[in-house]
Amino acid sequence: QVPLIESGGGLAQPGGSLNLSCAASVRTSPSLTMGWFRQAPGKEREFVAAWSWNTNSAYYGDSVKGRFTISRGDGKKTVYLQMISLKPEDTAIYFCASGDTLTTSAILLPRQYEHWGQGTQVTVSS
Repeated sequence: QVPLIESGGGLAQPGGSLNLSCAASVRTSPSLTMGWFRQAPGKEREFVAAWSWNTNSAYYGDSVKGRFTISRGDGKKTVYLQMISLKPEDTAIYFCASGDTLTTSAILLPRQYEHWGQGTQVTVSS
């Protein structure tokens, strides 16, 4: 069973917008963190945004602050990522990830997450 189910992504023009969603398909804990990382060809995996049910807060990477918004769904563990003012440098494969009881510093680190989605391509190009 795939633990995280992603949807969304695709192609957008610079300045455009796209939305991603990720749903946990397995049983989760009340202190779950779900978030997004991205990886462009030849680059390391980069933290994008996360929502922590532990702190009831959103966290963002510096490169997306003010442009991307992460929100949680009601009920089941789902997160949505609204991306606006997209730039060509936002082009990457976006991965959903989940981890349990992550500290504020740990939220930024891919190795702290236990489950990963298969990834969805986001391409920003004119």
